[in-house]
Amino acid sequence: MKTRLLLIAAILATALMPVSASAEPVLTVGVAYDIGGRGDRSFNDASHAGLEKAQKQFDFELVPVVTDGSSADREKRIRSLIAKNCDPIIAIGSGYAPTLQALAVEYPSTHFAIINDASVAALNVTSVIFADNQGAFLAGFSAAQLSKSGKVAMIANPDQADIYKDGFAAGVAAAKRKVIPIVKYVSGSYSLATTQVLDAGADIVYVTTQGSDSEILKVIASRGAKKKGAPIGMINVEPDQFITITNSTKRFLLATVIKRVDKAMYDIVALSLAKRQYLDILDENVGIYGRRYGITGGGIELTVRSNSLLRLSSAINAAAATAEKIPA
Repeated sequence: MKTRLLLIAAILATALMPVSASAEPVLTVGVAYDIGGRGDRSFNDASHAGLEKAQKQFDFELVPVVTDGSSADREKRIRSLIAKNCDPIIAIGSGYAPTLQALAVEYPSTHFAIINDASVAALNVTSVIFADNQGAFLAGFSAAQLSKSGKVAMIANPDQADIYKDGFAAGVAAAKRKVIPIVKYVSGSYSLATTQVLDAGADIVYVTTQGSDSEILKVIASRGAKKKGAPIGMINVEPDQFITITNSTKRFLLATVIKRVDKAMYDIVALSLAKRQYLDILDENVGIYGRRYGITGGGIELTVRSNSLLRLSSAINAAAATAEKIPA
């Protein structure tokens, strides 16, 4: 009996021993950052934030690579992750789409994911996109609530007509105020486009383009400094855009629509550990699968930076309930 008790004690002691630091992690995650890598204040940094959070909770090895942007280099980087037995392999940005389309067929047992793109038709590729229309609705609603001139504007790329029509303009209408939405599609100078919508009478500008917002904010701040007491400002999108805020310009940034790329990255790792992946149908006709993140579940958020807008939080929350029903 004593011998048996000693044996049980030994088994329990072994079971409770801490796992050796040299033990192999159960998952090796490969991440292919876009041009510039970490430090871009955009999708690369937002993606890394999600991986950092996942590393605090889960045991996995992270293998990062950065592309120089060429097609040949993108393929080289993804193949290097495949060679290191990474699974899943997460590509940041639509620039990797052609590469994944080809390699997903060549390596059908490897699970890939791509952030901010839904063009790769393969069952082993998780496409992660965001409901831009829902974020634009919140921006339009907020802009209309703040406007004193009765005109608000959206500066967009030519391919973002649906975001304006289904999102921003619908949000302006939902505010039930006599506010006219203006859209300016830009293929050239953002500062010129900003000047034009301000000259047309808009006092709140929602920006949906990608890249730096600095020149747009500079124009708005310059105009705002001349209009004493009159509200004027910008609503931007992160991580699509990055911006440098100064003491003289911070009051002109009224709110930010945030696409929770960090949440998506965390979720991909968590699902991979559970040997699962997102298989929502994004395009049934073509065969594109993944997940569209929206307001429901916290995939799209609005960060309010204006005290005037903060006082309208209840109305904005009510608008969010309407916005999350918009199909993206």
